[in-house]
Amino acid sequence: MRVPSTEVQNNFGKYLKYVEVNEEIIVTKNGRDVARILPCDDQNSSLVAEDAAEYQTREGRVTYEEFLELVEASEQRFEMIDGVIYNLASPAYEHQYALNEIHGTFYNWFKNKNCIPLTSPFDITLFKAEDNICVVQPDIIVICDRDNMDKKGQYKGVPTLLVEVLSPSTRSKDMLKKLELYKQCGVKEYWMVDPKNNLIYVYILDKNEIADSIAFQKGAHEYAESVYFSGLKVALTDVFL
Repeated sequence: MRVPSTEVQNNFGKYLKYVEVNEEIIVTKNGRDVARILPCDDQNSSLVAEDAAEYQTREGRVTYEEFLELVEASEQRFEMIDGVIYNLASPAYEHQYALNEIHGTFYNWFKNKNCIPLTSPFDITLFKAEDNICVVQPDIIVICDRDNMDKKGQYKGVPTLLVEVLSPSTRSKDMLKKLELYKQCGVKEYWMVDPKNNLIYVYILDKNEIADSIAFQKGAHEYAESVYFSGLKVALTDVFL
């Protein structure tokens, strides 16, 4: 991200937040690159791209407008939940294997139906509150209200079903922060896929509450099944290595 020196001086706190999620800031003066602001190498921070900067300035956490500015200027992928930016690291093989198998099943099951499953990266903007706009990229999104897709291809609705495949760096965020976010924003069903333990958790969400939850484990169950979409199921032996 290239930023004029006067802009950096006037809004240093904002750009420091960007650096804390591994965005390099190149400072320019009179059109020339004159300096770089880089994140420090810290052995403990490699976890984390996902532990993202809980850094706060006097203005508070990152605003939706600041987040859009970062995303537009960066080649990296980010999410924002409750004003905190998360840098999305590249997933491991087990993550992508499970994601590919589940999406393949979803694609075939939803074919010629009103709903469509999409895979990340695809931004979902959720309004947790009027002053708390969150942007996430779930691994799989099932959209049943395609009329909420604008002319730019940006989705402005609430997905019916979301799937997140857990990784070591995203585990706590997906299990806690995202579950709370999806519950509050009107998502009907949330699948958490755990390759480490060969488990799929299915949460049924209703009126800001967890109405029910079911755990499907490889070895104990043959399939993980949707509650909201009767008949939708995935073979656990196909999902986990």
